[in-house]
Amino acid sequence: MNFEHVRRDNCYYVDKTRFIEKIEDANKYFFFIRPRRFGKSLTLSMLAHYYDVNMKDRFEELFGDLYIGSHPTPERNQYLILNLNFAAIHADLDNYKEEMDKYSYRVFRAFCYRYQAILPANFAERVLREQTAVDLLDCVCTECQTAGLKLYLFIDEYDHFTNKILAHPDAFNKYREETHGEGYIRKFYDVLKDGTNKSIERMFITGVSPVTMDDLTSGFNIGSNYSLEPAFNEMTGFTEEEVREMLTYYASVEPYNHTVEELLATMKPYYDNYCFAEECYGQTTMYNSNIIWNYINHLTNNQ
Repeated sequence: MNFEHVRRDNCYYVDKTRFIEKIEDANKYFFFIRPRRFGKSLTLSMLAHYYDVNMKDRFEELFGDLYIGSHPTPERNQYLILNLNFAAIHADLDNYKEEMDKYSYRVFRAFCYRYQAILPANFAERVLREQTAVDLLDCVCTECQTAGLKLYLFIDEYDHFTNKILAHPDAFNKYREETHGEGYIRKFYDVLKDGTNKSIERMFITGVSPVTMDDLTSGFNIGSNYSLEPAFNEMTGFTEEEVREMLTYYASVEPYNHTVEELLATMKPYYDNYCFAEECYGQTTMYNSNIIWNYINHLTNNQ
């Protein structure tokens, strides 16, 4: 899921950077959901590396031979990146707030030191006086606004709280408490929304379900849901053409006992049309990326 590692280690990468132009032309506050194992985290990592002001000197190394390397946009390497992955919050029903605060403190501390050469003096000291996720976010947005700095906020697994809490039989009331009224999750997204009036210039939020965002609508009603937008249908997952190209490449370096067409014929009944298919959207058939990789590994290891 780390774009830098994929490029550094010369891994096979299906180029999705052409979607950067479309994302910039869309709403600045971008909401996008897909099932698990569709490459959402890698997409966020790719975008974060593209927009990070600290990665400016490595643009050619990371993107030079990709689509965006020849078609850079005006906003390339223009932002301080704030990355939140709520799947990293390991909590139970009764201690989610405390664990979210601890996780956020670690993230904001790392942010302060990552950009210390850019941030004003005593920035970290002022921010790290705060102890809660809500106060840390509010402080960073305010301090960056004062310094004239622009933030690009990425939230991966935004609905991890929902998935975690609803796993408990008695969770519904607790879920409503946290996402409505004065609930803590609701308050966090209220501050996030307020941050767009300060220094959050762009935002990209992913998850697997629209449930939480629907319940937070009045707390976060500025984003646009592009999950069903045909223009972004191929942004994650693999098209049939991409899978064919991938299998052709692997056949050249690790020969199979079958042709590419035979392999595709075997895969289609099991993996095709999961989950954004031609029949659903009139677009190119999509494949779950993780399943494809596992299948290729199985073939290369077992012939």
